[in-house]
Order: sequence, then C-alpha cells, then structure tokens
Amino acid sequence: MIRDTSATDTVVEPKHTKKSLVILSIVVLLLAFVSANAFFSSEGASLSVDKNRLQIATLEVGDLTRDVLATGKIVAASAPQLYSPEQGFVTLHVRAGDTVEKGQLVAEVESPELNSLLEQENAEMLRLEGELAREELTARRQTLELTKLMDLAEVDLQAAKREERRAKASIVNNVISQIDLEKAIDDLARAKLNHKHAEQEVSLAKDTLAFELENARQKFQRQVLIVQELKRKVENLSIVASVDGVVGNLLIQERALVNKNAPLMTLVDLSAYEAQLQVPESYANELGLGMEVEVSVQGQTKIGKLVGISPEVSNREVTARVRFNEEDVSGLRQNQQISARVLLENKSQVLKVRRGSFMQAGGFVAYKVEGDIAQKVSIQTGASSMREIEILSGLAADDQIIISNYENFINEDRIYLN
Repeated sequence: MIRDTSATDTVVEPKHTKKSLVILSIVVLLLAFVSANAFFSSEGASLSVDKNRLQIATLEVGDLTRDVLATGKIVAASAPQLYSPEQGFVTLHVRAGDTVEKGQLVAEVESPELNSLLEQENAEMLRLEGELAREELTARRQTLELTKLMDLAEVDLQAAKREERRAKASIVNNVISQIDLEKAIDDLARAKLNHKHAEQEVSLAKDTLAFELENARQKFQRQVLIVQELKRKVENLSIVASVDGVVGNLLIQERALVNKNAPLMTLVDLSAYEAQLQVPESYANELGLGMEVEVSVQGQTKIGKLVGISPEVSNREVTARVRFNEEDVSGLRQNQQISARVLLENKSQVLKVRRGSFMQAGGFVAYKVEGDIAQKVSIQTGASSMREIEILSGLAADDQIIISNYENFINEDRIYLN
C-alpha cells in the first residue's frame, strides 16, 4: 500500500503587507476621482461631439475691411469696331489675331456706283469751270462795250457844250440866227440826257454781269464741294486701323457684299485693359465709383478702382468695370477669368472672429468653448468680410467659439467636446 504526501504538507498563512494596502487604496481613489470628474463635467450636456471635427477660433480686436467677392473677366478698355462706309465688296488685308498699327490698311471696299458717281460729278465740275471761264470772258467783253458807250456819251456831251458856247458867242455878234442858238441849246440838253441814261445803263449792266458771274462761280464752287465729298468717300473705302493692337473678330467673309455701316471687324487695344465684374445684387446699393478693388489674375494681385456701375440688374448680378492703377498690364488677356475683392469699408479696433460656416445659423447664436464644454450664447454680428466677422455683443476678446457648421447640434444648449 502506497501512502500519500499528506504527512509532509504544511499550512501556509497569507501575508498582507502594509505597502500593498496603500497602493490598492490609491488606485481606488483615482478611479473614483476620474469617474466623478467625468460625471460632473458632462453635467447638463446631452450630446457629445468629436472636438477634432470642429473648427474653433479665438476672438480678437483689430481692423476689419468690409469687402465683397466678385468674379469677372478681363476686357479691353478700347475695342473699336470698324464699319463699311459704303455698300460694296470687301477685300480683307488682315486675319483674326494679326497685329496691326494705327493707320495700317486692314480692308478695302469696292463700290462701282460711288466711283461712277465721282466721275460724273467730276465731269460736271469741269463743265461748270468752263462755263465760269466763258462768263468771265463775256463779262469782260460787255464791260468793254459799256465803257465804249459811256465814253461816246461823254464825247457827245462835251461836243454839245462847245456848240452851245459857240452859239451864244455868235449870237452876240449876230453871226447866227436865234434859231441856230436854240438848236445848240437843245442839242446840249439832249447830250446831257443821253449821258445820264448811259451812266445808269452802264451801272445796271455791270451789276447784271457781276450777278451772273457770281452765280456761275457759286455753281462751280458748289460742284467742287460735291466732288471733294465724293473723293473723301472714295478714300474712306480704304479702311485703316484706328488703334495699335490686334484684330479680334472678323465679322464678314472675304469678297462679301456688305451694306453701308455694316460691321467688318473688331480691333483690340492691347495697351489698355479693364476688369468687368459681376457683383451680387444685394451689394449693388453699397457700390460707389472710386472704390478700391483687388483683382487676382493667375496668382498676381493688381489694384484698381471702380469706374463704372451698370444701372440694370441681370441674373441677380450687377456689372461693374474696374480700371487698373498700374500702367503695366503685361500678362493680361482678353476674356481672361479673374476673381476680385471690392473694398467697401475699413473699420478700426473692432471685435472680430474668423469667418466660418456658423454664420449659416443666421449670426444670432454661437457656441462658446470653455474647457470640454461648448455653451450656446446669443450674439449680435456687424460688418462682415470674406475672411472675418464683426461681433457687436455676446462675446469678448480672447473668447473661443466654434465657427464650423452647427447643423448637427443647433438645438442643444450645451455640448460635450471629447
């Protein structure tokens, strides 16, 4: 029979040292403190939100510039159109995109009717010029005849005066009879009358000749003006560039028949550009001429001023034009897309916070962050810009608020941030 080992077993009593009891007590107290802190910290917060998914910003005092964001495009400040001066067939000397200089021939209009009319009126001018020369010769001839008539009347008058003096002297010596004396006196009276009438006729004839000559001269001068105008129109058939730049769009085809005043092409002046902005209708009443504008073009910022505001609203937007302050417009292209900030107002020393999606709640409430708790508070906002919002009441400098969207907890007064 095999015996067990019970005879050799001994009873071992457990040993509890004082150090082990102290450590166990400390662990229990820590666990109790953490649980109590968690309980009291979340008191009144019925919703827990991940803090890493929120945007939190600190309020500060500083300058705030009210602005409005707008989009638009670069347009040429000077983009004149060229028109056909007359009806005819067009010959183009340039193509779209070609560089042109002011005064360069870009197109010609062929107008057979205008050329024919010029030849006809030129022939009429030559005819009237000949008539004017003929009238001048006729006037000279008739003037000579009138002068002859006047001279003859003067000679007859002088002869009659001599006969009258001779007759008076002869009657004293009884050389002639009384009848001969009376005849001499009558001849003198007749000579005076003829001389007087001759003077009047010559004067009237000269006035008539001068009138007819002036009339012929005016007809000729009027015809000269007609020919000059037709020549000007024919010269205008050669169309030249009005600015230095490039050819934008060709509005007709080669050898096309066009009407008078029909548009032919558009020129773009590359030395002067402006920005055309589309501003939201809600800011239309705040826009003013001379306001400063920051225009961003391909990563570059150019400064300009508002020089024009459209009086009409289209698609809930107002069109505004900006002229750049800089003379250097290199790198700009027609119809290039841009973004811009119109600087409406500059306010100094205001309480402000970074702009965020929390403004979608209306700007009347905000969640103020204190530790792990975000408390809903009422606020009043003021001016706003693209980057910042003015806070008028409800918060103070150095306060922190949640600026991200409140959609998930807008109905909660307090939320716990974990």
